[in-house]
Amino acid sequence: MAMDVINKFYSTVHTTVSQLSGVLPGNNVTREYEVLEQVCTAGVGLMWKVYNGYKKSTKQEVSVFVFEKKMLERWAKDDRESMLETLRRGVQQLTKIRHPHVLTVQHPLEESRDSLAFATEPVFASLANVVGDAVRSDKKLYDVEIRHGLLQLFDGLSFLHNDAKIVHRNICAETIVINKNRSWKLFGFDFCIANQPSVDGKSFWPCREYSTSIHVLAQPSLEYCAPEIALNTINSPESDLFSLGVLVFTIYSGKPLKMFGSDYSSFRRYAADLNQRKYPSMNSIPSELIESLRALLHPSPNMRPQLHELKQIVYFQDVGVKTLSYLDSLYQWDNLQKSKFYKGLPQIIPTLPHRVNLHSILPYLVKEFINSPMIPFVLPNVLLIAEMSSQKEYCEHILTHLKPIFKLTDPIQILLIFMQKMDLLLKLTPAEEVKLHVLPLLYRSLECDMPQIQELCLAVLPTFSNLIDYNAMKNAVIPRIKKLCLNSTNVSVKVNCLISIGKLLEDLDKWLVLDEILPFLHQIQSREPAIIMAIIGIYKIAMTNTKLGITKDVMAHKCIPFLMPLCVENGLTIAQFNTIVALIREMFGRVEKEQREKLEQLSTIQRENKPRDASEILATELEKGTGSLSQGAKANTSLTNSVNSDDDMFSGFSISPPTKQSSAASQGIQQLKLKSNNDALKISHTSSPKPDILSSLMNSNISNLSNSSSPKSSVAPTSAMSPIVNPYTSPGSNVTSPNQSHTTDAWTNNWHSANPLVMNHQLASPQANNSSNNNSSSLDKLNPFGGGNKSASVQRPVVNYIYPSGYNGSGASGISNGNSMSSLNNMNNLTPLIPQQNAAQKQAQDNKNLNTLSQQDILSFLN
Repeated sequence: MAMDVINKFYSTVHTTVSQLSGVLPGNNVTREYEVLEQVCTAGVGLMWKVYNGYKKSTKQEVSVFVFEKKMLERWAKDDRESMLETLRRGVQQLTKIRHPHVLTVQHPLEESRDSLAFATEPVFASLANVVGDAVRSDKKLYDVEIRHGLLQLFDGLSFLHNDAKIVHRNICAETIVINKNRSWKLFGFDFCIANQPSVDGKSFWPCREYSTSIHVLAQPSLEYCAPEIALNTINSPESDLFSLGVLVFTIYSGKPLKMFGSDYSSFRRYAADLNQRKYPSMNSIPSELIESLRALLHPSPNMRPQLHELKQIVYFQDVGVKTLSYLDSLYQWDNLQKSKFYKGLPQIIPTLPHRVNLHSILPYLVKEFINSPMIPFVLPNVLLIAEMSSQKEYCEHILTHLKPIFKLTDPIQILLIFMQKMDLLLKLTPAEEVKLHVLPLLYRSLECDMPQIQELCLAVLPTFSNLIDYNAMKNAVIPRIKKLCLNSTNVSVKVNCLISIGKLLEDLDKWLVLDEILPFLHQIQSREPAIIMAIIGIYKIAMTNTKLGITKDVMAHKCIPFLMPLCVENGLTIAQFNTIVALIREMFGRVEKEQREKLEQLSTIQRENKPRDASEILATELEKGTGSLSQGAKANTSLTNSVNSDDDMFSGFSISPPTKQSSAASQGIQQLKLKSNNDALKISHTSSPKPDILSSLMNSNISNLSNSSSPKSSVAPTSAMSPIVNPYTSPGSNVTSPNQSHTTDAWTNNWHSANPLVMNHQLASPQANNSSNNNSSSLDKLNPFGGGNKSASVQRPVVNYIYPSGYNGSGASGISNGNSMSSLNNMNNLTPLIPQQNAAQKQAQDNKNLNTLSQQDILSFLN
């Protein structure tokens, strides 16, 4: 029955967290402490439930031990009273003892109608919770933890026996508590006995014999009791050593040597067997510990080794164990001894389990943060552990302790270490904490007065630039680097500023470089060769990086004018000079190449979009019809010389003076080509007119032109041209034939334009004296066909209205027709080729079309 009770209490390790709402409200512990979730169980029969909590006033983390009285309801009244008395006595005794390896009580025992409760330092678990096959893997103990924990128990027991003169009497897995820092602490002083003076002066501990009439949970556990208690009724510190041996066996094998429950007679038989050195199998025990363990389990108390002797065995000579043991006694060392230890710690930390580093080593290290001279020795170890931690572990266990250190600038090694591990800090620290703590550390490093720190910060900054927010880089980091470069008097700092900026260029965008970085280079007044070469490096990176690429305009206006004076600075070596010149040449080459390509593209676009004028079109068409123009020179039309060459109406027309000697078609073609090549009085326009407008203009402006001064050489267009209307006749003139001529007087008296494009009041009157053969006429100088024939009689020039061939009316064939001017010798005989009736109808239709056009449309076409 008793065994079932014990097993039931063992099973509470895995039970659901109980609700404290009906247990603790009446307990005074709840006034000062906030109770959270249950973490473990401890004490005799694991009756104490341990909860996480914190003190309401200071937020200090604690563990709250709670015993619920309702658990005793199944027992008899006498047993309940004895059990409660045992629990009260154990906590009271624990409160009196102060030692690093004895559980520390933060708040004494408080009792209410429903519970007993007290508060202690934060607790991880009891040893019974982490020993055995049913323990979760994340709670199983590492070998180094077991060895270090046993050493801690040795120290705690040594203090009890030698200093406090107390025998624990119940050393077992339930009464060993592991705190948050994974230190093993003595607990469960329910059955402890203090020494009493004897007659001979020796220490004496009275023995209380085991009684079957008392509840099993109200007496020490028989599984851990020494055999001399049952056989000889002797109780001594060596009895605790036997219990310690059973504990070691239980840790490695998962259970004690033998289970007795409340069967005291069975325990006595077992004690007799131990007198004969009959031990169970120890296959699970490490080989270097077996002999010492058998010595601890020796039936004779005098044959058991002392605690200080056990510390010297090989089992405890592990490097990790020694490291953890040194940390336990760290408060006894001076700064010189501590510094030596901390220097070697980075080689040991990687060899230890991460949980050991995080929970056993780190707490001792962060305590040194209050010792300013030791921070440079401790901080690398803390950051090494952080490097092995997850972000959650880092935030919970490390970041809180680093925040005050971020603000320190003395000793300067602190900033040095942080700069070297800045990538780690930025990776693990949450974004909000980075803005609040890490980046200000970076800014302080750039703004400090020590060049060593400034140079170090500038050197390591580019290595983690991709982890810095872009806005912080643009608005905080870059401006501080620029300010430091401009204000520092140290050339090395200036050079490092420029080198740092050069390395940061790849993480910046094009516009930030163009707007902030390149103009900043012009502000640097120093001209030391090292600074100049750093500037050249920035320009080189900015020019060659495809993402940043300096434009040709920036190079032409800003870069090259700034770089040229640097070539002639004193102190440059030939290699440095060559580097600067090579960069300038490269920039100039790029400017030249890009500008040439741009101009060629613009020229091509302008050529493709430029409109063709009438002379170009005529030259092209005439070249096509060269074979059929053999005799056309004799039939060239001519007009009087009285037409002003600067008239708006004729600004786009060609002027061909008549010549008596142009009898060959080749001479006519030569004259027309010459006129085209000289670009004389072209028609220029920006957009092609509509076909109907152009057709009307052709048929109205090219009909019936005649030469009044030379009736015998009246103008007759070729078969490819439409009927011509004389624009110089009055509206009332009766023009019925293209061959009809007019006298000079009639032509002069009726000086009105039939072309609506030319306003009559704007036309100048022709010269009255047209009969004179004066070769010094004002238009002679403008005659492109007069050539050197000065002996020819002065005649009025013939105005040829030349239009693109594709816009001819349907009544007559244009220049673009296949017939294209059969012969210039037949130009005076146009009438037989075109019926007179059809010509008159065509003329009437053209005049009608012309009248319907607005003056603005026609002017738009000609302009």
